[in-house]
Amino acid sequence: MAEPAARPTAPGGQPKTALDRALSLVTEVRSGEGMGALLLATNIFLLLAFYSVLKIIRDALILSEGGAELGSYSAAGQALVLLAVVPAYGAFASRVDRVRLIVGVSFFFATNLLVFWALGLAGVRIGIAFYIWAGVFNVIVIAQLWAFANDLYTRDRGRRLFPLINLGANFGAVVGALAATYFFAGVGPFSLMLIAAAGLAASVVFTLIVNRRERAAGRDAAGGEAEAPLGKAGGFQLVLGSRYLFLIAMMIVVLNMVNTLGGFLLNTLIRTEALARVAPGIASPDSLGPEQFEAFRAAIGTMSGSVQSSVNVVTFLAGAFLASRVLKWLGVRGALYVLPTIALFSYSVIAFLPIFSIVRLAKILENSTDYSVQNIARHALFLPTSREAKYKAKQAIDTFFWRTGDLLQAGVVFLGSSLGFSTSGYALVNIGLVLVWLGIVTLIAREHRKLVPVEQEAQAA
Repeated sequence: MAEPAARPTAPGGQPKTALDRALSLVTEVRSGEGMGALLLATNIFLLLAFYSVLKIIRDALILSEGGAELGSYSAAGQALVLLAVVPAYGAFASRVDRVRLIVGVSFFFATNLLVFWALGLAGVRIGIAFYIWAGVFNVIVIAQLWAFANDLYTRDRGRRLFPLINLGANFGAVVGALAATYFFAGVGPFSLMLIAAAGLAASVVFTLIVNRRERAAGRDAAGGEAEAPLGKAGGFQLVLGSRYLFLIAMMIVVLNMVNTLGGFLLNTLIRTEALARVAPGIASPDSLGPEQFEAFRAAIGTMSGSVQSSVNVVTFLAGAFLASRVLKWLGVRGALYVLPTIALFSYSVIAFLPIFSIVRLAKILENSTDYSVQNIARHALFLPTSREAKYKAKQAIDTFFWRTGDLLQAGVVFLGSSLGFSTSGYALVNIGLVLVWLGIVTLIAREHRKLVPVEQEAQAA
């Protein structure tokens, strides 16, 4: 009789489970790693799904109440708020272990949503406040979960499994945007806030399960340190004291300036198109009646959701079939060059063809690459750093420095509006910023090589 086929095994000799083998279609998953990675991917799926809902609510409220310029200026206000939030987060992290840190911060934001829901039902115009809050919420909660993943995994496991976790984020963004687009007109923004609050609470359950499971299996890279508070050094202190972390912070500033300025161009065109659909010939929404204004707001929400859905679908496909291959072929350092190269090409085209269809397509391509390849690469940059850097410095970089890009972008919008910049003019500004971005990436690659001389340990061995 023929010998039965041998079951696939991991490098250590243990057989892979069916789940391990199935997830290996996305990235390299070794024996016993599949379930933990899938649970962590489900966790971030929930966060991104419900943030996508909040993002559409945010855009509909701010654009209907003030316009694209107000959105840019409100985004800048997030950086000022984070000047207080980042030190407060660091102080809390120095007093509790990582589980209490994640649970406490998550429930704080869930409670905030209940306050916005009540204010919205009372007729209070919350567009600016909610826009600022949503931006702070997004960067803090998502950065916190990626810090948890960096703390949980070794450098090798993180490089292999981050694409799978990021795929959960991509899929969550797809589901959230599609659901919000479909239900927005019928349910309304304030009821969706309650649903998002429940989803945020549910994500905490997955954090607890993953933490307990990985520690019981002996796969927690932090070991006993996970149950201890972090050191006293603050996030800003860590960033300013390290050339490597400071360069990452500067990359984030420039990256977000480019992305947000491109978003301003797209939002301006969406608002113009929505007004033309609802009330052809009317130059300003101030002239709309109550019913027309609600239709105008719904049109913005639908169009914004359509663009976001397209971005998320492309992001999901890139995450499932391309991202892990790019990381494997180019390594973390090489992957950092992918997005600025695409952005340089996109804004060069927009400078010569400044029309809605081109801007829409360029932003879909730019954002989908940002949320897949770029997202994995920038989170992987923290794998060879200390626990304090993973939680506190990463929080400062992914929050304050991220929103500082918004602040500087708002300055560009203010100056451009004063000087009468056209779409082509803003595109030329972005081309200059992308060239600076590429220079910073080259410096980061040099510093990363000092920490990780050989990226592909398994292949080298």
